[in-house]
Amino acid sequence: MSQPVRVTPVTAELRHAVLDVAVHPAQLPFVGRTVDSMADAAVCPGSEALALLVEDDVVGYVRIDRHAVALGDHPLVDGAVALRSFMIDARWQGKGLGRRALDGIQAYVEGRHPDKERILLMVNVRNEAAVHVYRSAGYLEHDELYHGGPIGPQYVMWRLLHPWKP
Repeated sequence: MSQPVRVTPVTAELRHAVLDVAVHPAQLPFVGRTVDSMADAAVCPGSEALALLVEDDVVGYVRIDRHAVALGDHPLVDGAVALRSFMIDARWQGKGLGRRALDGIQAYVEGRHPDKERILLMVNVRNEAAVHVYRSAGYLEHDELYHGGPIGPQYVMWRLLHPWKP
């Protein structure tokens, strides 16, 4: 059985390892650098810089924003948290961690933000590997593309929190 990916706030003890998280150069335009995302999260109210761990190894990074403001008045913004800067370190890619990390993020957000209804994200249409992982994790696409991204059109994708269970 594959070990789960644990999601935890970036602490002083984890900071150095999280700052070492880096993606392949071709992925950099899509997710940016961890150091930049963490610096932005530190000054944005409602932002959380989170480490992704397997056992004690930092395998990735993600930022959650309590308010999905990047999409302005998009109909999915109300009741959503935004998933941003999701990355699995290049040394850990290809091991199924992306899908498991998204499940861990889902559980973290459900516990931390019980008042929210969905996780919302934008992903560049050219970032095929990421689109595949999001789809496999149950993210759905909105009908229209977002055209405000700096490197081209993006899918608007979302996943329900607290899904109804019979």
